Amino acid sequence: MNLHAPTDAYSIDIQPLPGQVVARRGDIVLAASTRARVMYETRLPPTVYFPPEDVRVELSEPTELQTFCPFKGTASYRDVILPDGARLKNAVWSYEDALPEAAGIRGHLGFMPGVCTNIDTGDATIGGTTTGNISGPLADWLLADAARIGTPEDFTRTFAHKLREQGVPVTRLGVMIWSLHPQIIGKNFVWTAEDDEVSTFAPTYEMHDNPAFLKSPLRYVSEGLGGVRQKIDADYRHNSFPIIEDLRKKGATDYVAMPLTFSDGQRNVLTLSTDAPGGFTTADLGLVFECAPAVSRFYEVFTLRENARTLLETYVGKRTGERVLEGRIRRGEGDEIDAAIMFCDLRSSTALQEQLGRDAYINHLNEFFEVTSDIVRDNDGEVLKFIGDAVLAVFPADHDADGARARALQSAEAIAERLAGAGADPCTHPCDCAIGLAYGRVTYGNVGSRDRLDFTVIGQAANIAARLSDHAKKAGTRIVATRNVLGDSPEGRPLDDLALRNVSRRVEAYALGANAPVEPAT
Repeated sequence: MNLHAPTDAYSIDIQPLPGQVVARRGDIVLAASTRARVMYETRLPPTVYFPPEDVRVELSEPTELQTFCPFKGTASYRDVILPDGARLKNAVWSYEDALPEAAGIRGHLGFMPGVCTNIDTGDATIGGTTTGNISGPLADWLLADAARIGTPEDFTRTFAHKLREQGVPVTRLGVMIWSLHPQIIGKNFVWTAEDDEVSTFAPTYEMHDNPAFLKSPLRYVSEGLGGVRQKIDADYRHNSFPIIEDLRKKGATDYVAMPLTFSDGQRNVLTLSTDAPGGFTTADLGLVFECAPAVSRFYEVFTLRENARTLLETYVGKRTGERVLEGRIRRGEGDEIDAAIMFCDLRSSTALQEQLGRDAYINHLNEFFEVTSDIVRDNDGEVLKFIGDAVLAVFPADHDADGARARALQSAEAIAERLAGAGADPCTHPCDCAIGLAYGRVTYGNVGSRDRLDFTVIGQAANIAARLSDHAKKAGTRIVATRNVLGDSPEGRPLDDLALRNVSRRVEAYALGANAPVEPAT
C-alpha cells in the first residue's frame, strides 16, 4: 500500500498505517503497534506516531522542554530509558492537547530523529517529503521591499496588510520585542484592522509583577513554555488566558501566540487573531509559520539598532551617542568646540559610605547622579561621565556662548539647591556638593588605547572645572566659577586669583551660592 501526502498549499494529513509497525533501536524494540499513524506535513519528513500503550520501553515523566506548532499545539517531551539503564534525553514527544488539525495524533508518541535505527512499516510504503512552495504577496515583499522600511511600526502595519492580501484574515496582530533599556522592558506593537493603526506600548520592568502579564500568552511564550492556539468558541482545559475573553467580546474566533525567535535565542512573541468564521486555516498559519524566521530577522535589525542607540545614550549620553553612531569611532577623532564645563563632586562621600552602609549609600549616590543628570539635561547640557562620586557635564556653545554659560550656571545653582534639600523639588536625602564651572575651547572626541576608547572632553577648561570643584570643598562654598562663566558683571564672592594644580596661570574665580561645610585638606 503506497501512502503519500497532498502537494498543494501548506497542509497536514494524518493517515493510519495498516498492519504492524515496529520501531527499533538496534536489537531493542522501542514500539510495536497495529494502530500506528503517519503524519505528512509540508516540507517536513513524514512522522510515525504510536499509541502510548504500544511503546515497549520505559519513559520518564515529562521534562521541562516544550515546543509549539500553530497546527498541532504544544509538544511535551519525555526521556527514553533503555533496558541497560541508558537514558535518551527528550527522545519522544506528544501533543496531549492537540489542536483540531492534528486531533488524529492526540496523545500519540513520536520518536526524535536518530532515536530509532529502523521503523518497519511492513507492506505500507510511506511517501516522501512534500516540498510545497512559499509564494505570494508576503514572500515577495519579504524578499524585495521589506528592507526599505525604516521603522518597526511601519513594518508591522505592512506585514499585516501583506497577510490579508494573501488571504490570511488577520484582524489583530501584535509583536512583543524584548529590549535592552534601563527603564523599559521592551516594545509591544499592536495593529488592528478596525483603524489600520499601530499602537506602540513600552512597558516598564514592573510588568513582570503585573497580574495581567503573569496570566498572559506573552509570559507563557517568552518563558519557553510553548505557544498558544485557541479557537475562541471552544473551551480549553489548560492555558486559557483572560485575553481570550476580551477577544471573544469583540467577535474574534481564533487566537495564536507563537515564538518569534532572534538569532541569539531571545524569544519574542507574535500574536494573531481573526473574526473569520471557523478561524485560521492550516494554510493560513502555515504561511505565517514558514515566514516567521524572515520576519524575525527584520525585527531583530530594528531592535539591534535601537539597543545600540539606547545603550550609547545610557552610557555616554545622547549627543555623544549620536556622534558614535555617525561613525566617529577612531582614536584622536573629534571636534574643537567652545563649551561650558561643569564638574560636580559629592562631598564627604567616604564618610557617608561608612555611616550608611553599602546599599543605602548606593541608593544615595544614585539619587545624587539622577538629580544632577536631570537638571543638566533640562538645561540642554549632557553628562559625559560619572567619575566615582562626581559628574562631568558639558554645555556646548554652538553659536550661543552666553547661552551655554547661562545654562551651566543655572544648572549648578539648581543642583546645589535640590541636593541641599531646598526648592520646590528637594532631594529625598539631602547632601552637599562641590561644583566647579569653567568656559573655554576643548577637544570633544575619542581618546584611549587602540581597542578601548573614551569619548570625552580634553582641554584646559575641563581641567580648571575639576580643580575649582576641589577648591570649593576647601573654600566653604558649593559653587566656584571662573570669571568668563559669569560675564562682565559677576555676582558672588571674589576669590584671590587661584593657583590651581596643573594650571600654568592663575585663575580669576568667584564663590557662589550658600556656604557649605569646609572639608579638611588632604
